[in-house]
Amino acid sequence: MEDILKLKNKNIVVMGVANERSLAWGVAESLYRAGANLIFMYRRERSREKLERLISDNKYEAKLIVQCDVSSDESIKNAFVEISEKIGTIHGVVHSVAFAHSEDLKGDFINTTREGYAFAQDTSAFSLIAIAKESAPLMTEGGSIVAMSYLGAERVCKGYNVMGVAKAALESSVRYLASDLGQHNIRVNAISAGPIRTVAAKGIPNFNTYLHQIEETAPLKKNVTKEEVGDMTLAFLSHLSRGCTGEVVYVDSGFNIMA
Repeated sequence: MEDILKLKNKNIVVMGVANERSLAWGVAESLYRAGANLIFMYRRERSREKLERLISDNKYEAKLIVQCDVSSDESIKNAFVEISEKIGTIHGVVHSVAFAHSEDLKGDFINTTREGYAFAQDTSAFSLIAIAKESAPLMTEGGSIVAMSYLGAERVCKGYNVMGVAKAALESSVRYLASDLGQHNIRVNAISAGPIRTVAAKGIPNFNTYLHQIEETAPLKKNVTKEEVGDMTLAFLSHLSRGCTGEVVYVDSGFNIMA
């Protein structure tokens, strides 16, 4: 399988691991099984401590752990300078980062504040562009960038509010970045994952309702797991998807096809 994936000893940057329930951690575990070298990014020092403990408890090793605040161009640039100096070439990036103010996920979308709207867009959508800009020069052998999205990007999901608009911008950014970076043999795609009990999901009202709805309505009659999202992301990062870019693939038990 490693020969088919061609990910053994490839250097992949993983962003957004908060704990063992994170989508990004599901991706990391899939990548470890494929023999990839992982470079983790964290935002705050307390996050680094949790990340190091998680890696150690699971008997994995990180190629590098780098601080990166996606709301700061300087921080992003410094992170990739450090990666360039210590690692050199990278082959992929997993962007599993999204933030919105909790008050903007409650009540009616029409009450979204100007500052809250800008914050969600900056951290959840523009950050992908900024990360792509700094990571692309290190993908000298070609590469793959994968972002995490959700059905709220194209449908109204109550309680998702401003994050849904940010995810719509993220998915559009995936297509424009794919157009820009294809000439450098860098692919850009997104995974639209079904609802999973992550730290971020706790802030979404009616979250349990969505879980039950998928179990009842989706063709597969079950909710997806972080492992299933991880394996699909693995495919996007690997040689198997070498002809695919600018796509949004749903990993939601087929829920998105149902009326």
